[in-house]
Amino acid sequence: MGECVKLFDSELKVMDVLWREGDVTAKYIADILTGELGWNKNTTYTLIKRCMKKGAIARSEPNFMCHALILKEEVQEAETNELIDKVFDGSADKLFASLLGRKKLSASQIEKLKQIVGELE
Repeated sequence: MGECVKLFDSELKVMDVLWREGDVTAKYIADILTGELGWNKNTTYTLIKRCMKKGAIARSEPNFMCHALILKEEVQEAETNELIDKVFDGSADKLFASLLGRKKLSASQIEKLKQIVGELE
């Protein structure tokens, strides 16, 4: 994987709609974000343009159909790596310990974590 596109939280809101809904028009994205976040259309259109400049969205005719060029998993991985580097001295086990120590985990969450660790071994 190459250098991941760095997106701001507001841009990720736009990407979230595409990841959730698949290819949709710019107007559809704007309508959803107006409903969910109270944004006006111009705000959303500006963010779509920014995502296009960054290579995260491709837009085609008719109707300004928008298509996500990056996967949610890529962004999650890049953001997680950045968090580990920035906050946990690059140590994934420190992050893991922090997550585990933060709150009571349910039995099913503990099982899920054991499963993930088991798959890594």
